[in-house]
Amino acid sequence: MISSLGGILNIATSGLQAAQAGLGAVSNNVANVNTPGYAREIANQSTFNVGGAGAGVDVTSITRVINQFLEQAGYAAQSQNGSAAIESSTLDQAQSLFGDPTSSSSFFGQLDSVFSAFSTLSTSPSSAGQSAAVSQIQQFLSQAQSITSSLNTLSSQTDQQISGDVTTANSLLKQIGQLNSQISQATASGTDPTGAQNQQSALINQLSGLMDIKTSTNATGGVNIAASDGTPLVTNQTAGSLAYSVSAGTGQLLVTPVGGVEQPMGSRLTSGELNGLLDLRNNQLPAITSQVSNLVSAAANQLNAVSNSFSAQPPPATLTGRDTGMDLPTDISGFTGTTNVAVLNSSGVVQSQVAIDFDAGTMSLNGGAAVSFTPSTFLTTLNSQLGTSGSASFSNGALSISATGGNGVAISDDSTTPSSKAGQGFSDFFGLNDLVQSSSPTDYNTGLTPSSASGYPAGQTITFALTGSDGSLLKNVTVTTPAGGTMQDMLNSLNDRANGVGLYGSFALDSNGQLAFTPNGGSGVALAVQSDSTANTATGTSLSQLFGIGDATRIAAQNTYAVNSSIAADPTKLQSAQVDLSGGVGSTALAQTDNSAAGAFANAGDVSTTIGAALGLAAQTGTLSDYASTISQSIASAATSASDAATTATAVQTEAQTRLSSTEGVNIDQELVSLTTYQQAYNASARMVQATQDMFTTLLGMTGT
Repeated sequence: MISSLGGILNIATSGLQAAQAGLGAVSNNVANVNTPGYAREIANQSTFNVGGAGAGVDVTSITRVINQFLEQAGYAAQSQNGSAAIESSTLDQAQSLFGDPTSSSSFFGQLDSVFSAFSTLSTSPSSAGQSAAVSQIQQFLSQAQSITSSLNTLSSQTDQQISGDVTTANSLLKQIGQLNSQISQATASGTDPTGAQNQQSALINQLSGLMDIKTSTNATGGVNIAASDGTPLVTNQTAGSLAYSVSAGTGQLLVTPVGGVEQPMGSRLTSGELNGLLDLRNNQLPAITSQVSNLVSAAANQLNAVSNSFSAQPPPATLTGRDTGMDLPTDISGFTGTTNVAVLNSSGVVQSQVAIDFDAGTMSLNGGAAVSFTPSTFLTTLNSQLGTSGSASFSNGALSISATGGNGVAISDDSTTPSSKAGQGFSDFFGLNDLVQSSSPTDYNTGLTPSSASGYPAGQTITFALTGSDGSLLKNVTVTTPAGGTMQDMLNSLNDRANGVGLYGSFALDSNGQLAFTPNGGSGVALAVQSDSTANTATGTSLSQLFGIGDATRIAAQNTYAVNSSIAADPTKLQSAQVDLSGGVGSTALAQTDNSAAGAFANAGDVSTTIGAALGLAAQTGTLSDYASTISQSIASAATSASDAATTATAVQTEAQTRLSSTEGVNIDQELVSLTTYQQAYNASARMVQATQDMFTTLLGMTGT
């Protein structure tokens, strides 16, 4: 009997312990009802048998209620939301830099205001109108440079965010590995591992917001983490690591997998905040900056095309051109047609006139005998023809022509056979009468052909960074300038498959002498200049500066644009009149009342022109206004798409979290039921203990003990 009562007591005691374990699980669940990522706990019970007979209840384990399919779906949704949210936020900031497109104060409105100011000047000529037009150009250029600076700041911020996210991700990977160790020890010792598992789940959820991951349960109840392609990031207690590197303006995420060596993450990263930041850093922000740069350059070129076709009244004493980046004989080679260099007095009366016939290779002073010249003798011949009335010089890649005796200089092309090279007239090619100037080469229509002298001696080097469509660095290629002195020799070296970029794409000169890199079909390879120690023999201009290789080069050049300093200081020096040299020496070439340039400036925005490709936009032929509209729509579309994607991703994440919570989360009503059940079980076991005690007492009394 005593033995039977001992068995009953053991059964009751095991019931008490089981109920206490259940109540402990309920208590943890209720305490964490609002804890993100917490999966409710349950006490798993089984019958305890001795010799085939029931001997009580045993709590075999405390486990979390999880659904691996829903958890993985939740991680994927969190990752997509992380990517979409950061892109939407950043692109919204980028779009705000341009202002309300319907407002005249917006960036695109400023460009319209430039042409509107000239339109007003054309109908109401005045010094105030000239000042207003010049001021509008200055505001447009200033706002463009401010936007570029702000976009660069956003890019720098993404660098900082990526570095911060990489640090966070590495910490999370390390902690997840450490928790695997704790879970393993708890499982082996038979203690409750759910606290560590819940903590680990929260860390994994945080990691999934930074990058897309795959999870799997290991043999000891912990979690292994892998990248989208299965690259191990956490295996048992061992964690891999991430790193961030910037090379030639391109950011690259690197990974050192468990048991592996550092390598580009590349296409293994498909979503998450890190993916969004890298896309912004390497693609979307550079594309916006490149498009703005292209628009500003196109606007400057159009305004300069007009200014070089007219003259101020009175004409300036000196016309100094832009740095072409080449020597004068190379600049002169390839010109066709006829232009005229005229010396005028302050009233616009012709004092002398030199006609330059590039087709015939001759110059003629005041309609006199033709004198032959070559590209090499152009400068000396022009000085000889100008005589005491003026002079010409060439220094640091810039042509300068001056008049003497208080007179001025004007350039005018022949109306029948105008001068032309690379689609520009003589004055426009050299930038002799530019309204918008730059301190570095900004006109990449060099006019060079494959047979032209390159101007770069053998043995100089330029290094390119070639990146894939995912931003990963493919290769750094260093090209050495060849012994052959032609542009074809240069192209052969650049495109060499062993020592150049030939495996990834090719460079080619177009009909205007622009040099451009084209990736192999569909590869998405991008090229940037890592370093450039080349120097043109005559001017010291590097190869990348001369041809504007790489968006960074072109953007940097665009940031140097400014209104001609003499015109900025005195807007009455703005080009205003058409030069008419048909009357010859002694005739008036500049009418004092001529204001025709203002109308030409006003119409510059509606003149069709070819605008080169920018990141995200192909080369196109159209007006400045059309191109500005295209850019505005492109930026707005990108921001709207990002916002829509973020809204969708948030909705998907919310739904995934709701479904996961309905399966794994804590339901107070359900916990109340469990609480009542365990309380009743505890009370029943307690009554059994009390009954056993009473029976012991009665038996002892019967024995008289």
